[in-house]
Amino acid sequence: MAPDPKPERNVRVLVAAPTRRDGQVTCALLDQAGVFCETIDTLEQLAVEISGGIGALVLTDVALAAPGITAVLDALAAQPPWSDVPVILLAPDRRHSPAVERVLSVLTNVTVIDRPVSARSMVSAVLAALRARRRQYQLRDQMMELRHVEHALRDADRRKDEFLATLAHELRNPLAPLRTGLSLQSMLPPGSPEAVRVRDMMQRQLLLLVKLIDDLLDVSRIATDKVVLQRERVDLREIIASAIEGSQPAITAGGHDLQVRVPDTDVCVMGDPLRLAQVISNLINNAAKYTPSGGRIDITLSREDADAVVRVIDDGMGIPAEMLDHVFEMFAQVDRTLERAQGGLGIGLSLVRQLAQLHGGTVSASSAGNDQGSTFTLRLPAISLPATAAPAREVVVHNQPRNVRVLVVDDNTDAADSLAIMLRLDGYDTRVEYSGEGALRTAEDFDPEVVVCDIGLPRMDGHEIAKRLRADPRRSGTVLVAVTGWGSEEDKRRTQCAGFNFHLTKPVALDSMQQILGQLRT
Repeated sequence: MAPDPKPERNVRVLVAAPTRRDGQVTCALLDQAGVFCETIDTLEQLAVEISGGIGALVLTDVALAAPGITAVLDALAAQPPWSDVPVILLAPDRRHSPAVERVLSVLTNVTVIDRPVSARSMVSAVLAALRARRRQYQLRDQMMELRHVEHALRDADRRKDEFLATLAHELRNPLAPLRTGLSLQSMLPPGSPEAVRVRDMMQRQLLLLVKLIDDLLDVSRIATDKVVLQRERVDLREIIASAIEGSQPAITAGGHDLQVRVPDTDVCVMGDPLRLAQVISNLINNAAKYTPSGGRIDITLSREDADAVVRVIDDGMGIPAEMLDHVFEMFAQVDRTLERAQGGLGIGLSLVRQLAQLHGGTVSASSAGNDQGSTFTLRLPAISLPATAAPAREVVVHNQPRNVRVLVVDDNTDAADSLAIMLRLDGYDTRVEYSGEGALRTAEDFDPEVVVCDIGLPRMDGHEIAKRLRADPRRSGTVLVAVTGWGSEEDKRRTQCAGFNFHLTKPVALDSMQQILGQLRT
């Protein structure tokens, strides 16, 4: 479409001349200078036109003395705070009547030009007025942008406060039974059914706590662009099966009827299998959370044109129309009361969207409204090649375990001692040190086959310990295991460069440690 040759209304010059002929002559002069000009016959009409957008006014002393000038002054007084319309007054001399003087005292942005006026002076005054007016419009736009930013910051601050309150609530949920369980363990006979139930309860709550922290770390990694996808060809049927396995506790707890419909043939994408399973699991967990007990959840997989499409459909509480555009925003929650009752930080769906985008895909939500259920649709670029078979995992059989020397290094004495106790109970010859210097001294006497080392040690950190151990030819075969609360790809690269063989993120799962040590034990 060709641009409109007519200039914007908000930079037009309105001329109220004593006669129509005078107005036409003035506009013809300004038109030659590229100024959009309009002649206004009455002051009452001029007052109406001011509210429709204006660049400047050209008036004469005759207009200022006319009765209709009051309506013009009222229109100028009603301008928004950023606006101060320039007024160019053409007067025969500097001596004005009392009526004109009263009007001049009210006007805040007026330029008086002696009449008769030269064409050059007239055009120059109008162009200067329009330049000033454009600066006012720029100021308006800046104020509107600042107001928008302010509202966005206020909204973000409100949601941040709500998130922190929810985070405190959700962290206390597992911590409360953990604290109670510790007290009960000192009161219950070891090995009793009650003690076993308490231990299982503490294990469940610990896993919940780790899940909350992992979600927060994922948010941070994505926000700082530190997520590295381990892409491979994967069959989404297998990903869905893995996601269902991870979400089974939520489905079982809700007593939901889960129906899965997938094709008989492969539906393959190029992606990170763990992250894709996380995406679909989050969608299933969301459906389970917002579907009343005994509800139905359907999971479908199909190939649509060039996309692999996964849909998670529930018959639960639905999504209000005003929330459909916001459910994937950070900390967004459809029903805060329900959310707090069932747990959650309001970041699960945000992770879904961001991880989908990292895979070149999209995710969308649809709902007919409250109590009408919801449908979440994940679209990923499909590939035609079949998924490669996953390599068989090596199974380590501990037929005749041997004694393995393990040195645990951590300045957190509770963490070091508890890990050492666990390893001793599992049959490992274990020593503990709480500093880098002590670790190096003990390594000389103990000659450990494995060093499990914290990274964030004071004075000498774990990276430096690993470098010094590797500098000793006698430690070339020592297995170094980094244990740290930092788990980004950059953190893993740093530990590898320092000489570590393995990188474990706190809290360390027992099976992860046993899998590493078990290879040395047989």
